[in-house]
Amino acid sequence: MGKLTDYKQPSVAADIVVFTIMNRRLNVLLIQRGKEPFAGFWCVPGGFVQIDEAPEDAALRELKEETGVTDVYLEQLYTFGKPGRDPRGRVISISYFALVDSTKIKPKLTGDEQIKKVEWFDVNELPQMGFDHKDIVSYALKRLRYKLEYSAVGFELLPEKFTLTDLQSLYETILNESVDKRNFRKKVMAMGIVEKTREKRKGSHRPAMLYMFRQQKASSAFKKVKFER
Repeated sequence: MGKLTDYKQPSVAADIVVFTIMNRRLNVLLIQRGKEPFAGFWCVPGGFVQIDEAPEDAALRELKEETGVTDVYLEQLYTFGKPGRDPRGRVISISYFALVDSTKIKPKLTGDEQIKKVEWFDVNELPQMGFDHKDIVSYALKRLRYKLEYSAVGFELLPEKFTLTDLQSLYETILNESVDKRNFRKKVMAMGIVEKTREKRKGSHRPAMLYMFRQQKASSAFKKVKFER
């Protein structure tokens, strides 16, 4: 076996797919590159992992440096390492996905000269993307839909207080299909993962009861229930 120095070393990157819900549509946060490779193309936030840095820390650092976004739910997604995925050389990307409440963050240009724009895009209407980032977004969406069936991950996209209509809409938006209202609400209440507050949301229609998520009940509750669509 040869010495480590006898082999060429690949670079390691960390890329992060940030999802939110806006106007009942699932959106992903993208940056437009200002330099080659793929100048003018859109990508998910990310960059190279520094020698003294953990990949997760790199993902959070790059997200902050490129978009100003901080304090997000973060989960490792997948490792993308197909040769030729980056024209600059051999690059292996450890990808992550994050879920945020759109009312709590405001992405912005941070002055990074390599980035021209920062914008939200509907996952069903993505622009021309660089590298293999369209594949990364697609994989992240698949994972999110899968996790929605057995975990409370979707609550990361809701404000602290929400209506049952908000919750149902979240599921329908992510799954891109309708959920039976009566069955959905019955199972949510049976699971015990939400609790009523003493507040109601006022609007043009009848005031709706506001609920809060019960984190301590989630892990056991989702093992027993599958929502019917």
